[in-house]
Amino acid sequence: MDPSRSRSKPKKPPRRKTAIPPELRHVNLDAAGIDVGSEEHYVGVPPGRDPQGQDVRHFSAFTSDLHALADWLEQCGIKTVAMESTGVYWIPLFELLEERGFEVKLVNPRHLKNVPGRKSDVLDCQWIQQLHTYGLLTGSFRPAGDICVLRSYLRQRESLVQDRARHIQHMQKALDQMNIKLHKVVSDLTGVTGLRIVRAIVAGERDPQQLARLRHGRCHKSEDEIARALEGSWREEHLFCLRQAVELFDVYSQKIADCDARLEATLSALDDRAGGAPPPKPPRRSGTNTSAPGFDAHGLLYRATGVDLTRIDGIAETTALILLTEVGRDMTRWRSEKHFASWLGLCPGNKISGGKRLSGRTKSCANRAATALRLAAQSLYHSRSALGAFYRRLRARLGAAKALTATAHKLARIVYRMLRYGTEYVDAGQDYYDQRYRERVLRGIERKARELGYNLSKINDLPKSAEAP
Repeated sequence: MDPSRSRSKPKKPPRRKTAIPPELRHVNLDAAGIDVGSEEHYVGVPPGRDPQGQDVRHFSAFTSDLHALADWLEQCGIKTVAMESTGVYWIPLFELLEERGFEVKLVNPRHLKNVPGRKSDVLDCQWIQQLHTYGLLTGSFRPAGDICVLRSYLRQRESLVQDRARHIQHMQKALDQMNIKLHKVVSDLTGVTGLRIVRAIVAGERDPQQLARLRHGRCHKSEDEIARALEGSWREEHLFCLRQAVELFDVYSQKIADCDARLEATLSALDDRAGGAPPPKPPRRSGTNTSAPGFDAHGLLYRATGVDLTRIDGIAETTALILLTEVGRDMTRWRSEKHFASWLGLCPGNKISGGKRLSGRTKSCANRAATALRLAAQSLYHSRSALGAFYRRLRARLGAAKALTATAHKLARIVYRMLRYGTEYVDAGQDYYDQRYRERVLRGIERKARELGYNLSKINDLPKSAEAP
């Protein structure tokens, strides 16, 4: 045996702890850090706070253990806590600590990924506690408690609307399998005419003429055209699928109505910021929205915010409700409208390295309010407003994607000014916008001509002899 192989490898020197720069100053002396998990939470406190000398402890995720965690933090004299947002597991602990009087900060995990040393739950909570002690963590935005309740109801409603849409597709599929071309003569299967005919089919009616007589008076198609579309093969298995789809559609519609009742009650409980003034008349919108709230959302939104967000072109009641529940009513959380647009992820990127701009793409941001504003901007394509003219001009020059982001950015700035300063939105109109745009282009041409040594004159200002024939 080779004696050189029997020798043990030299031991590596122990890893040194990262030295803290002396310039850093302790901001939060009574700070704790929590690494949140699905089964266990690891909590780190400043050294010397625990009577038994345990600076890091782990607690189970059960409710009794969460109360024990809060008791231990009180025993250690902790006043502020920072935790990592992990899935939905942070919500029970966050709410409990807030009820117990702690100042809780929810931190983006992206800001905590550079943990020195090996990755472990113990080091994670210690790193969070250390950063929070020096004031290096910024809490994520979370609206007020009453707005959070409203947001939970609205998100549940949105989930139910999406699930109900799947069963509308199942209804359409069952009709297509029986060669019933109802969607060819009715614009909306869940409209008055469509639901009347579908429910009659489920009830046992098979005569196309009798079914066609159920059309609404405002339906564009005649009874003969509808009767021709309702001739098909009434197979039992497809009728069974249609029946179940209609029943599930009704169930989800009832659940959506229950969410509407909760939303109406929660909105009515908010304090009145309109000063008791009656809401203005809502603007007329082209088309109907079958997923719109089943209560007077326009009046309640005006009462809760003091302004009418639906006056903005492209923003309907549903969009205004999403904006209220996602950003709240206190716009002082953002220093300016630019910070608000940046938080929404609607500002151009500024990736610079070595003095060279590498990219101007907007950052990836899963923000429901930004998504609602993008959808509102998309609806402005045929609008005869100043915002519609702005969107069409950018779409022709930059493309649809960049035009949507720029128009959503403009909408976000308008919403910020209305909610913070209580200003009303007045649409200048497409003609006014086109005139201002033409004047800006002419000023730019004149400035460029002066730089090149020319002096331009308008055609109307020239003498008739100088005009072109």
